Amino acid sequence: MKMNIVGWFEIYVADMARAKKFYESVFNTQLEKLDDDELEYWMFPYQQGSEGASGALVKMDGVPPGPGGTMVYLMCEDCAVEEARVVPNGGEVLRAKFSIGEHGYVSIAKDIEGNVIGLHSMK
Repeated sequence: MKMNIVGWFEIYVADMARAKKFYESVFNTQLEKLDDDELEYWMFPYQQGSEGASGALVKMDGVPPGPGGTMVYLMCEDCAVEEARVVPNGGEVLRAKFSIGEHGYVSIAKDIEGNVIGLHSMK
């Protein structure tokens, strides 16, 4: 069976309101609350049949946010656009947009919760 290897991602947070505001502002989008009795989930937009995977911000006891975990690359039309929104929204650009050859461009940033994320685009 052929498929993209990433089926879902979770970005763990300690302060959901702060993290939600950061991601909504940087990616100019709205996250959707998922009902769960034990966890707080806010899902990124998802379109069935489109490329890529969806995921959510998650607040879960015993799972702290921060660097050293999984690197998640979030798709952008031009990662420089989202990169420019990182610092004004309380994050940090760790590595500005750079080429990865025929695979496009990436930027590496730290979100407001201390998670390290990648921004990926083809232009």
